[in-house]
Amino acid sequence: MPTHKEFAINLAQQAGAIIRENFALGMNRTLKKDNTPVTATDLAINTLLLKSVRETFPDHNVLAEEESDMSQKSEFVWVCDPLDGTIPFSHGLTICTFSLALVKNGESILGVVYDPFQDNMFVAEKGKGAFLNDKKISVSNADTFSGAVANCEYFNTAIYNTSKCALHMQMIEGVQTMRLSSFIISAVLVAAGELSFAIYPSSYAHDAAAAKIIVEEAGGKATDLFGNEQRYDRAINGFLVSNGLLHEKVLKIIKETVTRI
Repeated sequence: MPTHKEFAINLAQQAGAIIRENFALGMNRTLKKDNTPVTATDLAINTLLLKSVRETFPDHNVLAEEESDMSQKSEFVWVCDPLDGTIPFSHGLTICTFSLALVKNGESILGVVYDPFQDNMFVAEKGKGAFLNDKKISVSNADTFSGAVANCEYFNTAIYNTSKCALHMQMIEGVQTMRLSSFIISAVLVAAGELSFAIYPSSYAHDAAAAKIIVEEAGGKATDLFGNEQRYDRAINGFLVSNGLLHEKVLKIIKETVTRI
């Protein structure tokens, strides 16, 4: 039987192959109830995930974006976003990832995020550091907003409105803000020291569970949108990742500008 880490990396590689093979302009997509798109690729990877977990760790649960199986009485949950970045992916942009975390009693203990187009594999285990393609990574040492680059997601199906926060960061604080429509990519870029922080305004654990441990093992900080710890095997209260040095400064602006939808 493979280790949890071996299983997650192998599944990420399989998912990446599916993503690359299916990528094309003119892709078919349908809208879910929340008006977000889903493609055959999202569904195929989710099916692969469920099948693989059932075969390898049959006593574990699965919490995933397209289909879950939480029927087991287990302390372990595999939390997965089969294809984070479906909007850009389905419109011909290579901005997407596969994300998988193993969560034990609500705590992320293993995270794997794979960008198949850049061939970047981010891996972290609790207490063992964070790695990009087997090379150890760490967050930036920026302690001011001057020169900072960040991602701030906002969309009308979120639980919080962060659009004013993004505008404030850009226009008042001088932060170069982006909206990538793939939060997980931005989160692991925080871990790699490329971005200073990233803000996520919704409730989906599959967008946060793997990023949580990767960022923290790289020396950064990951909390809910208001600085609190939270579980990652159920709905979350937004998500903020940073290099740690800027965390409190970002939280202050979030509390001043963010409202509940």
